[in-house]
Amino acid sequence: MTSLLLTIHFAATWYLVGLCWLVQRVQYPLMSTVGREAFVAYEAGHVSRIGPVVAPMMIVELATGLLLLAIGGQEFRRPTFLVALALLVAIWLSTFLIQVPLHASLRAEFDVRAHAALVRTNWIRTIAWSLRGAILLWWLSSHGLETTS
Repeated sequence: MTSLLLTIHFAATWYLVGLCWLVQRVQYPLMSTVGREAFVAYEAGHVSRIGPVVAPMMIVELATGLLLLAIGGQEFRRPTFLVALALLVAIWLSTFLIQVPLHASLRAEFDVRAHAALVRTNWIRTIAWSLRGAILLWWLSSHGLETTS
């Protein structure tokens, strides 16, 4: 059971690593090229379409991480895994305390400052997810799935 949870957790994290880099380097920067007249509709479309792509995997990542902590045994209470979970908490806090309010502001109109803040502060999530992915990759290569069965 633990090896299945870890596999799902690892896959969800790396899915989100790739998605976050795509959003950071492509999606968010291109928002400034939409034009003021079309931006509100564009932002509404972005939010409605990105939510179903991001939210389920974020929930899977969080749920499997917490389950591993709760039922995975001592392996999942070691500092390396706890640091990975702390990064996950930072991602969720950044998402709901910074990026979601910025998107709410941009839903009303294109604002150069809000857009710049969105691009700049999304680096928090991009870096945190990248570090999580690297930590989990190292953790799996060191411990493997066989030690978690």
